[in-house]
Amino acid sequence: MESLFLASSSSCLFSGKKYLSSSNFKVVHTPTVEVSRCKAWSFMERYSLKSQRQCMKHHLRCNEEKSTVYKKNDASFLVHAASGQPLESEPEAHITENTAKHVHSALDAFYRFSRPHTVIGTALSIVSVSLLAVQKMSDLSPLFLTGVLEAVVAALMMNIYIVGLNQLTDIDIDKVNKPYLPLASGEFSIGTGVLIVTSFSIMSFWLGWVVGSWPLFWALFISFVLGTAYSINLPLLRWKRFALVAAMCILAVRAVIVQLAFYLHMQTHVFGRPVVFTTPLIFATAFMSFFSVVIALFKDIPDIEGDKIFGIRSFSVRLGQERVFWICISLLEIAYGVAILVGAASSYSWSKYITVLGHIILGSLLWSRAKSVDLKSKAAITSCYMFIWKLFYAEYLLIPLVR
Repeated sequence: MESLFLASSSSCLFSGKKYLSSSNFKVVHTPTVEVSRCKAWSFMERYSLKSQRQCMKHHLRCNEEKSTVYKKNDASFLVHAASGQPLESEPEAHITENTAKHVHSALDAFYRFSRPHTVIGTALSIVSVSLLAVQKMSDLSPLFLTGVLEAVVAALMMNIYIVGLNQLTDIDIDKVNKPYLPLASGEFSIGTGVLIVTSFSIMSFWLGWVVGSWPLFWALFISFVLGTAYSINLPLLRWKRFALVAAMCILAVRAVIVQLAFYLHMQTHVFGRPVVFTTPLIFATAFMSFFSVVIALFKDIPDIEGDKIFGIRSFSVRLGQERVFWICISLLEIAYGVAILVGAASSYSWSKYITVLGHIILGSLLWSRAKSVDLKSKAAITSCYMFIWKLFYAEYLLIPLVR
């Protein structure tokens, strides 16, 4: 641009004068051409200055826009800082959100894998039976709480092994009967299922060994053997195929092992007392024998479709859903009748009133619910089955009050 200005100035200075040609040094007079050339250079000079002004304006406008953006970013920074919100980029927030969703999904799948109604039943039964060993208020000590916690944790880990092994061996059946379970739905791979059941069984035995209670260890070992024989598909095993044997397995664990072994764990290992089979303990074992048979029979009623396909000869398959349903209801009502008589024979007034009234209420609720069940609806039968589990929980709240 500077050379352009110099050239223009030189043209104006030499206008109207003589120019020397490059050859022969002749003088050429060109006044008109020189004036036109000067005007042209002046026009170009003005055009150049105008262009410069436009460029400067555009540059200033761009700087103002950038400044506005920076100010907005700074304001956003200050707002986030003042509110205590994390200063993270959108991709990082997206990754965090996805991670949280994956963790939630995994926990939900494990929750369903553990069969929570059995977990709750196991925990309540151990606490209830442990309370039968309490003879005076001073027994409710940190020593008692430690003994109960050891038993509950070890038993829950063994419970997860048993229900997990059953799912591993029933994947195809569960795709028909219980497609919401994580192995049947594909949320868990077979490898994940094997890892869970293996690790939980090892941890259960390890804890039972570390505690040093033989009643606890034998309870875990017998539960492991029966749970494995019930589910695993090996010669002479997979006892769930045979209705009577399957019911006996569940009865042995729920009615006998839980009541006697965990009571002896508290009585002999925790309190260091001699073995005494009290009336409440005998009642609990007998009553839960009825209840365990009912659970063993009732659990197959909604699963009749898949059991038929895969050759599981349950009582529901052999006798029909409706007949097995009313057999279960009748057995439970008989159990409640016996419980009312036992409660009425108590020498403690508070125990008599609570246990008699409690069992009357539970028996009435069961009969009312049974009459309203649509036996043609799988959802209705399943809902009634879960209601029976709630009655199971309620009974363990009454058992410590039987005296």
